[in-house]
Amino acid sequence: MIYILDKLNKQLIPSEIQSLNAHNIPLKKDGWNFNWKDLSKIGKVFILKVKDESISKIEGAICLRIENKMLIMEALEIAPENIGKVNKRYDYVAGCLIAFACRESFKIEGDYKGFLTFTSKTKLIHWYMSRYGAEVALGNRMFIDWEAGEKLIKEYLKRSK
Repeated sequence: MIYILDKLNKQLIPSEIQSLNAHNIPLKKDGWNFNWKDLSKIGKVFILKVKDESISKIEGAICLRIENKMLIMEALEIAPENIGKVNKRYDYVAGCLIAFACRESFKIEGDYKGFLTFTSKTKLIHWYMSRYGAEVALGNRMFIDWEAGEKLIKEYLKRSK
């Protein structure tokens, strides 16, 4: 079970990560920045939702693809109301999705088993480094190695309530 933090109630809320399907696509008209339907054509898209039948809202999404036996995080986005430090509804959404990607990277055989790579916006490089243990490879290209990945998996996917 994974948990995200409900900032209003200061409680951990059970959540789940599932594959994108035609009924649960984050849309630009709802304030999302990426076209997740298009991204689903180049990689596998997963979404994070609160595990409550009465709430069907998507809190975050991630697109992953494999290239040369390396897992690449093509895109990561959290719901518009979860962005920023003030007034966001849920926290730990990005961390859960990144940790999920790290866990998926351990399923790949080869030299890059356990590594997750991605291209970051310049303004987010320090955030990825300080919050998730990412390292700069070259320019805006970053990676999370297997050790940092294991820490993220433990922190975000194996958290007890």
